[in-house]
Amino acid sequence: MEDRNRPVTGYPASNPQPNGYTTAANPPPSGTAYPYAAAAPPPSAYYYQSNPYHNQNYQYDPDSVRRATCLRRIFAFVIGLVVIFGTVTFIVWLVLRPQLPEFRVDSFAMSNFTLGNDSLIYFTSEVKLTARNPNKKMTLAYDHIETAIYYKSYSLSDTTVAPFYQETKTETSLAAKFAAPGSFVDKAVVDGVNGERGNGGNVNFNLRMVSRVRFEAKAWRTRRRYLKVFCGDLFVGLPTNGRSGALTGGPKQCRVGI
Repeated sequence: MEDRNRPVTGYPASNPQPNGYTTAANPPPSGTAYPYAAAAPPPSAYYYQSNPYHNQNYQYDPDSVRRATCLRRIFAFVIGLVVIFGTVTFIVWLVLRPQLPEFRVDSFAMSNFTLGNDSLIYFTSEVKLTARNPNKKMTLAYDHIETAIYYKSYSLSDTTVAPFYQETKTETSLAAKFAAPGSFVDKAVVDGVNGERGNGGNVNFNLRMVSRVRFEAKAWRTRRRYLKVFCGDLFVGLPTNGRSGALTGGPKQCRVGI
């Protein structure tokens, strides 16, 4: 009769320890060694001193914090002022809509025009202009008005015009009188004027005006600005017999800028 407690042939022997692990009571044999030697950890004092994130000398400075806060408040205040000023200016511009004045040459008379080979020029002239204020809510104040007659880029004579004031949507007539009692001019002027007089008798002059102007609307006023007026291609008939010449082609509109 077979013994039932006899182990069955072909099965592995039972492990006396659970899960197949060796307990700490059974360490590896004394002859067994690790393939690499374990490095010793660095001293704690050296690691503490070489840590870059550790600053033993850091101290809280309340004065620096207060200064930084004060600077931030100043910058914020300045930026706020700029924004407010820009907004107010934009609103005023939308309400008033300031426009540049308009200028027109109505007549250009020149008499006793003489230009000799000695580069001396003689003439008297009167130019009449019309200044118009197109603004509906702003008046204009002009002063320090300087006017000059040019041939191409050469100045022939200059004068001043009396200051004046313009209400809204009004026109003002101006008169500028010039005189050249024997002024020296460049030889290019002599050759150019004589050439144009011999080719039809019309000489092309330019008129330039510079004035200080201020825009006003009740209690609101702008600072004075320099207004520049250029009236080009003013063809004046200058007969060679010494008679007076006049503007040809009718009134001429001028360019205006600030």
